[in-house]
Amino acid sequence: MNTVRAFRMSSVLLGAALSACVQPTPRPADNPAGSAEAHVARARQLAGADLGYLMRLCQPQPAERATPSAAMDDGMRKLIARPAPAPMQVFDNLYFVGGDWVSAWLLKTSDGLILIDALNNAEEAAAVIEGGMARLGLDPRQIKYIVVTHGHGDHYGGAGYLVGKYRPRVVASEADWNMMHGQLEFDSAAWDRPPARDMAVRDGDKLTLGDTTLTFQVTTGHTLGTLSPTFDVRTGGRTHHALLWGGTSFNFGKDFSRLRSYSANTERMRALTAQTGIDVFLSNHSEWDGSIEKMNRLRGGGASGSHPFVVGPQTVDRALQVMDECARAQADRFGFP
Repeated sequence: MNTVRAFRMSSVLLGAALSACVQPTPRPADNPAGSAEAHVARARQLAGADLGYLMRLCQPQPAERATPSAAMDDGMRKLIARPAPAPMQVFDNLYFVGGDWVSAWLLKTSDGLILIDALNNAEEAAAVIEGGMARLGLDPRQIKYIVVTHGHGDHYGGAGYLVGKYRPRVVASEADWNMMHGQLEFDSAAWDRPPARDMAVRDGDKLTLGDTTLTFQVTTGHTLGTLSPTFDVRTGGRTHHALLWGGTSFNFGKDFSRLRSYSANTERMRALTAQTGIDVFLSNHSEWDGSIEKMNRLRGGGASGSHPFVVGPQTVDRALQVMDECARAQADRFGFP
């Protein structure tokens, strides 16, 4: 049965309950909170050697949001043109069918497939998603849902093509549907137009297809309605709990409410990690989860038989803390209290 169920507990009560599971992050006495440099130093300490790819998030960002331009379109086309990594079965029920720069993940259930993000445009969806599925022996006619993690064209651009050909439902948050069919925060001639408005979900809503359930966390920050789904993945007879963070960078300019929401949501997901034992941390851009390097390790058999994507709850927690510290650093740079 395919269902979307509303999560009934109020977000205020849920936040209070989950926050009790996580203690505030202690900061070194010589790096007190309140300066960008202190937050960056703390992020670097938390990142260690294994999460260094997240430190790009701590780089200073411009106060103004980027506007459409020929230069932006050219840069986007260059990113799209990068050779895509080979598609891969990462877990028994999770496949990577994305590009070098932006990811697409395919979740296999007992009643069809759920595609998480659809790349930039029809050409890329055909070459990378359909082409990758063919190489993996997967049938795109089995795609029942496309989840758009947020309303930027590198994630929704290929959805219209896939909907026109295979008729899956498209899922996004209410806020980002409004943005996609109102005033786009970003646009590029390299992106196809947003898909027709379809299924809207709220924080805590669940999507069930066959034996698999996704729970949608609305992690406001990157956009007003960024979705960060949680779901189970399986390998070697074991089940692991995955969080796919739906939007990482601070590309919204000098907006304190967005930075504050971003920090609050990293804390909320830390609490969820502690409560449910999330041990797999994914992103929709390979630069934010190291997925290409991890897939290369997986092809080589991993390290001592371990699965490169199963990092453990403590590492997931550290990743979320790094992101929080970088958001706080950016807020300090803008002079926010």
